[in-house]
Amino acid sequence: MAGLDKYSLDGYPTETGYWDINETELCDIDEGYNYEDIPAEYVPQAKPALCITSGQSDDDATLKKFITTGVSIVSLIAENLLSHPFVVLRRQCQVHHFSKRYHIFPTTLVPVIYHLHSHQGLTTLWKGLGSTLILRGMTLGVEDLLSKVTPWPKEISRSSSVKSFFQHIFLKSVSLIVIMPYYTASLVETVQSDIASEKPGMLDVFKEGTLRLLSFSGNSKGRMLPIWVLTLPTITLGIARYLFSLIVKSGTFRLMQIQQKENSSSMGTLPKNLSNIGILQDVELNASLIAVIASDIVFYPFETILHRLYLQGTRTIIDNLETGRSVLAILTNYRGPVDCYESCLRTEGVFGLYKGFGALILQYIAHIFVVRVTKFILTEISAMYRGRKTSPNKSPKMLAQNQLSTESYLIP
Repeated sequence: MAGLDKYSLDGYPTETGYWDINETELCDIDEGYNYEDIPAEYVPQAKPALCITSGQSDDDATLKKFITTGVSIVSLIAENLLSHPFVVLRRQCQVHHFSKRYHIFPTTLVPVIYHLHSHQGLTTLWKGLGSTLILRGMTLGVEDLLSKVTPWPKEISRSSSVKSFFQHIFLKSVSLIVIMPYYTASLVETVQSDIASEKPGMLDVFKEGTLRLLSFSGNSKGRMLPIWVLTLPTITLGIARYLFSLIVKSGTFRLMQIQQKENSSSMGTLPKNLSNIGILQDVELNASLIAVIASDIVFYPFETILHRLYLQGTRTIIDNLETGRSVLAILTNYRGPVDCYESCLRTEGVFGLYKGFGALILQYIAHIFVVRVTKFILTEISAMYRGRKTSPNKSPKMLAQNQLSTESYLIP
């Protein structure tokens, strides 16, 4: 039969069936082939979705990877820079142990933010940004150094042994202990008021953190807790939060993968290699964001307790977030995490552990909004690029056919 000699006739329709040609066979069809030469009895009832050519598939995969990479970069920037003002608000609310306004909802923070900007300028919520970024770099550096001088792995996977898993957890624990004094110094810089305190230098976080580390037994003349008292709660919270995030990320990733396959099946498509078109990267990015949000919500009360313990004895003056117009000193006398927890429940109630939760909501609303807008803009740019590249080389008839193209043959 003319035009069909290079295809197998096995699977051609009988009275009730349709073609059963796989995707590779369809891709071998020359773009200039005249489908009108095919006899009517061999033409399926449903409109066949023409296979995307290899050049088109490569272009789509490249554009998809471009979108995913761009969104990942913007998400990283949003996590480290855009979220900082909300982190400042959140921490100031957490350490204010006798405040009457808890700011559980974001709406109560709007007038406070306005008053802070009116009295202290637009940079007031960006204090401590330098030390926060330095701390993130120190964390990565310490973990990398430990993984090189010890047999402890920096990363683990599903195929890792039980021994490797516990060595990895031990690496994380040692890293938390080393970073903890510098974290307390960074915490002070992010919560202290600009109008009542001297602005710290870029490297002051190293000086203050080292002094805190050397005063192992604490401050005998003040209320500052010694490092050894803070070590166990720091490791407990850090490791529990890390493991919880891993579990949520893994579970969310699997569910999204299953959903993606079900959606593809319901549309009649059989996806080839999802990683080639960036879908797996997109799923991983969403799973990571969900895991971070979930861990921040679940461990928020424990973070509140630990921040109060870190700040105790530092004589820090913070902005009064009940009004946004004044400052106040933080003076506490907790003996440890249990005493801090019981005192908070007794004097502030359960919601006292969630002070500043509205700032966390605002943080992730802004984060998700920026990510969505970036993805929309990059998608539109990719569509414009694809249109400009296709229009000079394709006839109107071929453009109409390409609109029906999918990654595989549609089976009715």
